[in-house]
Amino acid sequence: MVVASKEIGLDVNADKTKYMVMSRDQNEGRIYIIKIDNSLFETAYEFKYLGIILTNQNAVQEGVKNTLK
Repeated sequence: MVVASKEIGLDVNADKTKYMVMSRDQNEGRIYIIKIDNSLFETAYEFKYLGIILTNQNAVQEGVKNTLK
């Protein structure tokens, strides 16, 4: 990720960058730590994108409920 971003002239800010593992699998509660160039990336469990809340369990129902409200 860091190499690819530097190739096009971007810098990755570990303080502002989070990642999400989306899965309906039973292992969705596991914590994954990503360390790149001495930077640790924080896990996001949900975020809002275009007005819909996306969760790490890949549940669309919550986004639909919020949209209908």
